[in-house]
Amino acid sequence: MALFGSIWDDIRHTFRIGNMVTRLVIVNFSVFILVNLVRLVLLIVLGPDEAELQLWEGLQWLCMPSTGRELLFHPWSPLTHMFLHENFWHVVNNIIGLYLFGVIVGDLIGDRRILPVYLLGGLFGGLMFMLSAQFVPFVGSYALGASGAVMALAGTALILAPEYRVRLFLLGEVKVKYIVLILLLFDLIGVANRFNSGGHIAHLGGFAMGCFFVYRLRDGHDWAEPINRLLDRIAGWFTPGRSARPNKRKPQKAYSGTFTATRGGLAPQDEPSYQERLDAILDKIKEKGYENLTPEEKEFLYNASKKK
Repeated sequence: MALFGSIWDDIRHTFRIGNMVTRLVIVNFSVFILVNLVRLVLLIVLGPDEAELQLWEGLQWLCMPSTGRELLFHPWSPLTHMFLHENFWHVVNNIIGLYLFGVIVGDLIGDRRILPVYLLGGLFGGLMFMLSAQFVPFVGSYALGASGAVMALAGTALILAPEYRVRLFLLGEVKVKYIVLILLLFDLIGVANRFNSGGHIAHLGGFAMGCFFVYRLRDGHDWAEPINRLLDRIAGWFTPGRSARPNKRKPQKAYSGTFTATRGGLAPQDEPSYQERLDAILDKIKEKGYENLTPEEKEFLYNASKKK
């Protein structure tokens, strides 16, 4: 028991001090583990066939339904479905995408914008799934998984930094624009071949939301701010000693280049040398990738990400 207690303490500590990408990874994988522990118990008690039937009947209350009538009976499902996985490779693929694109988005426009993009992408992807079920065959009755939310982060990363290079196993450095375009191609092929059409349409919906988020941010409309205020208020209800009134944060200005902002906001206007150095680092990331920054540049970017 001491071993499990130590593991639990490590997870709690990592969740508390980690960034939003780390927290989302922990939540998604923890839900996956919980679902499969329930499956194991049902398997022991009921047997294989009955266990799968009972498990799926329970999961349906957390999945995104294909009809508005069912949605009325479990209105929480647009939120819960984007954290729900029951297949190992499904959760692994989404966690890889979440980490890959989430780190880029967090570095460039701030850690506090990751969760709003994730939520908006998952919600819009779920909406697109439900709408497509009314017109497209082979959509399916329910949708689950973080793929729409992850594709929103992919769309955000694509618009922010299409030339950003990431190192992939066996492939070396690959630009973000090629990774995202390949993912989009797979989704389009899936829709065309009527293979999990609803899921692929949800992916495309999430991607569109991520792109639109960046365009609105460049126009000075930060959709993350009202979402973060709401989340801060909700967190205040459950945190002892913490005021339920959210902290009012000054809206962040959009960056005029390919990137829109830095994590935590742009530097004040009375610090031109700071801003010039920040712009130079962002340009270097665009041209050569984050991996080619010097340790001093990485430290400067990290410190910039923590500025309020």
